[in-house]
Amino acid sequence: MKLPHLGSLWMLIAALGFAIMGALVKIGAAKFTSAELVFYRSAFGLIVIYMFIFASKLPLKTPVLAKQMWRALVGFASLVLFFYAIAHLPLATAITLNYTSPLFLAAFMPFMLHEKPRKLLYFAVALGFIGVTLLLKPSFANKDALAGALGLASGAGAGIAYIHVKQLGNLNEPDWRTVFYFTLISTIGAAVWMLIHHITPISWHDLPLLAGLGVSATIAQLALTRAYRTGNTLTVASLAYATVIIASFFGVVFWQEELSVSEWFAIGLVILSGIISIKATNSTK
Repeated sequence: MKLPHLGSLWMLIAALGFAIMGALVKIGAAKFTSAELVFYRSAFGLIVIYMFIFASKLPLKTPVLAKQMWRALVGFASLVLFFYAIAHLPLATAITLNYTSPLFLAAFMPFMLHEKPRKLLYFAVALGFIGVTLLLKPSFANKDALAGALGLASGAGAGIAYIHVKQLGNLNEPDWRTVFYFTLISTIGAAVWMLIHHITPISWHDLPLLAGLGVSATIAQLALTRAYRTGNTLTVASLAYATVIIASFFGVVFWQEELSVSEWFAIGLVILSGIISIKATNSTK
């Protein structure tokens, strides 16, 4: 029996990479500002992806440079807004707002991708978001209105960026090239942001953490790009919630964070949303 949309499972690898990246950000935030972490995330990632491209003698020239630039700019803007939200809101709130991206993706798909997904897939994505909300228990105050609005905008931007990834995949753009342009633009933009804001001196002891941040982010970005290029768009969006599950386990193992019954219930909702999404997608074939 052939399993359709196997490419969607690349999102699970991406989820692991993003969870590792989040853990490293949690550690690095004790010393570095948000702007610096964005820069190092992008700069080390740029080095890794360029070394891969150079060693493999792959061409960077693209016939759809404008589309690559749009994807990179939208993705970077979303990243900037996300880190701004993290800096000014409780982390749980910022992550929850950023994880609205699948909902925006589902809303924009009929207009940008001309796809007509089944209603059950929309239900699966919404169920996953409910699970994330219950798990993170975000708080929102009036004084945080601006940061909250920008955090929500980061989710919208991420959703649009993922649609651009799907469009580039439809144009046969390889994953590594899309990731290269995204990390290039993000590195340049974050460098300007960091120079204006603050620069913390780094030591040799910081290099493993910063390099790990960039490498994990790059692997996750490559896997995410392939997932959206080869898999079903909303199935991949639902599986993206696995990041929350993996990060929750990291919290238990490394920071001895205990999960309540309600939090495990929320994780169950997230898993269920992914199962429903995959089943709904398979049943259309």
